[in-house]
Amino acid sequence: NGVPLLPIPSEGDARAGRETTRQHPSKTMKLTVAVSALLIVPAAGYAFVRPSATRLNSAVAEPETVAHAAPQQLTRFDRLKKTYKGPRKDTTDDGLDFSYADFDDAVQATEYAFNRNDVVKGTVVQYDVSGAIVDIGAKASAFLPTQEAALIQEQGDAIESLVDIGSELDLQIISEEDENGQLLVSVKRIEYRAAWDRVVARQAEDAVFEAEVVNVNRGGAICLVEGLRAFLPGSHLTGMMPTEEIIGIKLPLKFLEVDQENNKLVVSNRRAVVEQQMSDLSRGDIINGMVKALKPYGAFVEVGGMSGLLHISQISYDRIDDLEKVFQPGQQVKCMIIDHDKVNGRIALSTKTLEPEPGDMLKDPEMVFEKAEETAARYHERMEAERKAREEAARDIVLGLGDSLDDLTGDDNDDDSVDGEKADPLADVSDNLDSLLS
Repeated sequence: NGVPLLPIPSEGDARAGRETTRQHPSKTMKLTVAVSALLIVPAAGYAFVRPSATRLNSAVAEPETVAHAAPQQLTRFDRLKKTYKGPRKDTTDDGLDFSYADFDDAVQATEYAFNRNDVVKGTVVQYDVSGAIVDIGAKASAFLPTQEAALIQEQGDAIESLVDIGSELDLQIISEEDENGQLLVSVKRIEYRAAWDRVVARQAEDAVFEAEVVNVNRGGAICLVEGLRAFLPGSHLTGMMPTEEIIGIKLPLKFLEVDQENNKLVVSNRRAVVEQQMSDLSRGDIINGMVKALKPYGAFVEVGGMSGLLHISQISYDRIDDLEKVFQPGQQVKCMIIDHDKVNGRIALSTKTLEPEPGDMLKDPEMVFEKAEETAARYHERMEAERKAREEAARDIVLGLGDSLDDLTGDDNDDDSVDGEKADPLADVSDNLDSLLS
């Protein structure tokens, strides 16, 4: 069986071996092991190697090295090609300007630069559970999450209501490739930057615009301006309070602060209302309003979306002990504008100027409101007459002072000058001073 055999010892050798065994017991054990190995090794697949420079013919077992070639792993395409039973068509590059090798070299030389924050064009090809599959020309289709599909979204909007199949979109890459080579893209990021550009341009124009209130908090309200959340302070709301009742209402607004770097946007309803309505108001105008709140120092009256103060001292010429006996919140009143601050949108109102007789606001306010225009006309006539009287008095005072100055600078009888020069009118005063100082 390919196993080398040991020569059969002769009788003399056997006698010599027995003598050697009696003299060296350890050598007898080695011989026994070698014989046992001779009987066992063929079954175990070992080969014997004859050692050199040994006195006894012993054998050492070493393992055989058996090389097995691993079968070549087929690709999925190769397996499909191997099991394909349909018709086959031989393809060649005859008649073409390039070969398949040239095409492969061109593909390998082409660089696809898809980096984070790059803006690319893509086509929506399929809807997914939480977004859409978009073809951007990369080696794998990109994924557009639903929350990144639009800047303005309603609660619970599905991807089907945000993008259409086959539509071409501008997309921003917002991730690196995953293990499948897929990228995440966003439409929201691009619309966000465009919204800020429009806001900055609108601030430069300083124009009035409308925005919807979407939420309220303790400090004011939140409005959507070009899809961005803007803060409307409660102090810049005119004629209303920051409560849930104003959610969904569109208000005229102007910008107070635009800070794109810190993502800060502050708007004002008061500034917009002031510019729209204060330009048509002037002192002495009669306006209709509604009492919104009562305070110890007066009543706040809503006038065309603005809040005017009717101070307690301007309600009647008579003394008022209890304001609630005169006005109630929600009551319609007529007032005269006696002062206004167009910059800050503040209006000072008065009803005592509309009283035909002092104290009528406490006795019969409805009569006062009914005759408001007539009383206001008489008031204006009286104010105009008083103004003219003041001007006449001031002119008389000025003319009287002029006559006194003429007397002081009148011509002297002896006004001949020395050497033909005119006499100095202060010469006498100078002489008197000199006499006093000498």
